[in-house]
Order: sequence, then C-alpha cells, then structure tokens
Amino acid sequence: MMKITSAFIFVLFCWMEVAGNPFPEKPNPPRLVNDFAGVLNAEAREQLEAHLVGFARETSTQIVIVTVSDLEGYEVADYTVRLGHDWGVGQAADDNGLVILVKPRYNNEKGQAYLAPGYGLEGAVPDATARRIVDNEMIPHFRNDDYYSGLLAAVNVVMELTRGEYTADAYLNRTGSEQSTFGAVFVLVFAIIMITVFSKSKRARESSIGHSLPFWAMMAMMGSGSRRHSGHFGSFSSGSGSFGGGGGFGGFGGGGFGGGGAGGSW
Repeated sequence: MMKITSAFIFVLFCWMEVAGNPFPEKPNPPRLVNDFAGVLNAEAREQLEAHLVGFARETSTQIVIVTVSDLEGYEVADYTVRLGHDWGVGQAADDNGLVILVKPRYNNEKGQAYLAPGYGLEGAVPDATARRIVDNEMIPHFRNDDYYSGLLAAVNVVMELTRGEYTADAYLNRTGSEQSTFGAVFVLVFAIIMITVFSKSKRARESSIGHSLPFWAMMAMMGSGSRRHSGHFGSFSSGSGSFGGGGGFGGFGGGGFGGGGAGGSW
C-alpha cells in the first residue's frame, strides 16, 4: 500500500511540475529556431537556424525565434521576457540575447508578435525600435501568412543594429511612419498650390517659376518617397541572402532580461 501511495505522489508531483510551467522546455539539443506552432517548413527552419548560428559565432549575440500556438493566459510581453530569462538566452557576462516570439493568427483570434532584447542589447534595440521592427518588418508579411519572410526581415535588422552598422535613430528615421509620409505629401501639395497662386499674381516671374517648379517638386517627391519601407530597405540590408555557420548551436549562455522590448498584433 505504501509503495502505491509513494508512486501516486511521485506521479502527482511530476504532473504538477509540468502543469505549473506554461513555457516550452529549453530545446535539447539546443536550437535558435523553435517553431512550436508549426508555421515554418523544414527548409525555412534550417535556413533561419544556419543564419542565426553563423551570427552567434561571429558576434556571440544570440537571437532566438520562438513560435507558440498559445500564450497560456500571459500577456505576450510577459511571456516573451520570461521565456528568454528561463532559457538564459545570450551570454551571462554580456546579457546579449534577444527573443523574437510569434503567436500566429488563428480564425478570429488575432496574431501577436513581440521582440525582447536582453539587458545588454536594450541600447542597440530600444523599445521604440523594437516596435518599429515588429510593425514594419514582421506584421506586413504575417498578414499574408508568410512567417519566414517576416522573421528573416526582422532578424536582418536586429543583426545590423547590434553590429553597429547603423543606430536605432537612423533606423527610425529611415523607416518613417506612414503619417510622416502623408504629412510630407500634404506639405508638398500645399507648396505647389501656393507657388501656382503666387506665379499667377506675379506674371513677371511666371517663366522662372515655371522652369524651376518641376525640378523642385521632383526633388521633394524623391525625398518623401525615400521614407517608404519594406522588409529589405535601401542600404540597410546586409547579407539577407547568405546563411552561414556550419554545424549546430552550442547552447545558451545564461543571459538575463529586464523587461524591455515591444510588440504588435494583426
């Protein structure tokens, strides 16, 4: 009877341990791409894994991709930060880990994505920049159920930011919001109208304004058009088509997370 009771208590304890931990177990063998929601095919997973492993070997910075089908009642921010801390993503001495978490959209249930940098990367990827990466690089692709392209675009920007190829402010300026683009267009149209009115009232200058206006308007439109964005933008794309780093991922280094980051939904 005591043996049965002991066995029952042991099974109950194991069940409580599993039930009490809503987060996926740290992958064994270690991997940087962990597609628990099954939104990536095998080729996409392996390409992203090789890309991230090569970057980790080059810089020691660990970028982890995790997809889950359920957040288990947690807010996406809390879930992502806890997962990164529990797994120890990044190096303990540098806290240079970053977690990209995606909960796909199912039927009427909205999809959610979050990007959480470790302590050591919060300067390179501040909250406003993390939000812009989610909104600009990830969600437009996710709306079309193209999770691979969205993840690849986000990973490439994070790599470039953490390498110091450009600053977070430069990224924000380069990927200005649609509101700023509309504002620039409005200013341009208003200026053209005012110049047209002015030219009619000053017939003596009509010829010179008529010659200079098209060039000025063209330059202004080119300037406003440069703020448009996509998954691969301007000179900010570096090595998006190359996937290096042979061999497997060696494992997480015990990095810590302080709650920084940002996300979005679709």
